[in-house]
Amino acid sequence: METGHGRYASPPEAPVSILPDAATLPLAGVLVVDLCQFLSGPYASLRLQDLGARVIKIERPDGGDLSRRLYLSDTEIGGDSTLFHAINRSKESLALDLKNPEDIAALKTLVGKADVVLQNFRPGVIGRLGLGYETLRAVNPALVYGSITGYGEAGPWVGRPGQDLLAQARSGLMWLTGDAEQGPVPMGLAVADMLAGAAMAQGILAALVKRWRTGAGSHVETSLLEALVDFQFEVLTTHLNDGGRLPQRAAYRNAHAYLSAPYGVYPTADGHLAIAMTPIGRLGELLGLEALLPFSNDPKSWFTERDRIKRIIADAIVTEPTAHWLSILEPADIWCAKVLSWPELLESEGFRALDMLQTVTRGDGLSITTTRSPIRVDGQRARTRRAAPLIGEQSAAIRKEFGL
Repeated sequence: METGHGRYASPPEAPVSILPDAATLPLAGVLVVDLCQFLSGPYASLRLQDLGARVIKIERPDGGDLSRRLYLSDTEIGGDSTLFHAINRSKESLALDLKNPEDIAALKTLVGKADVVLQNFRPGVIGRLGLGYETLRAVNPALVYGSITGYGEAGPWVGRPGQDLLAQARSGLMWLTGDAEQGPVPMGLAVADMLAGAAMAQGILAALVKRWRTGAGSHVETSLLEALVDFQFEVLTTHLNDGGRLPQRAAYRNAHAYLSAPYGVYPTADGHLAIAMTPIGRLGELLGLEALLPFSNDPKSWFTERDRIKRIIADAIVTEPTAHWLSILEPADIWCAKVLSWPELLESEGFRALDMLQTVTRGDGLSITTTRSPIRVDGQRARTRRAAPLIGEQSAAIRKEFGL
């Protein structure tokens, strides 16, 4: 069997850096084999990795994960997209050709020693590769196997591309977002991928607890569409129990189709101000708006007349800078916030106090600044030092360690 230094042309193996506190993380000792590409599956394995799991990423020798070339901008770092770096930090890369019988055999040997396998191929593909759940369960009965698809395993959409924007379109989320006259508005992020990855991580953790109790493995499944439907559980429950009545997006400054004025974002003289749930009478009193007096004691009108109310508020808010309004509203415990740009967020004391950035490096000297885990355990947020790998960077070491 050729190693990563032969057919796969891996670079010289760099030692794996292990942080002093790595053994104290909740998933320390858990081995995850990640067959996924793009975002949803790698996001799930990133969450598990941040909780202490060891993640071995399986990549094609000839190009690796397709997200290495999925550019969010014209910026690349070390030949790979910033997206790939962000979502694959601290993982190890094992280059395998899944159409090569010898490499499939090597992968099954690795799976036999793994705790978790993740895959996000289109339905039917993983079976044709001979790596479906039933096949790998025969190799490792205690295996926790996670599958992410676009739309589940049955129904007319199964064969459709499981892509984030398309899932948003089918889920109703896009239809729900934006002002009434705007038409459908997509979220500014790959929210379907991220939510499906987060749901998968939750399912994997539950299955690991089950295995600890019973010794039995599990097949955990979710999809982009299921994650987006769950994301809307509050508003869908309202719709399903309200005679099927559809929500009406506000025509002006809409921020939530089911919430009344003043809920929304308002331009100020130098930026924008978000105002959440607030009694209209109290807000009118603080802002000195007599035009709001007719609505003060009629909470039903805060919804039925929300566009009119929002325009009254907006006409006042735009006359002064954001800081002026915050100096009035915040001492009165009104729920409001300045809308921050990324530079403003990153320079804020509130963000700095969270300590959510880190610099990770790779054996070839590359370094990249990225985020840290959003989860703190026992008061500590995990920190990693290794950047996303080169294709097959750890192939030789992994083959030697596991006898592949």
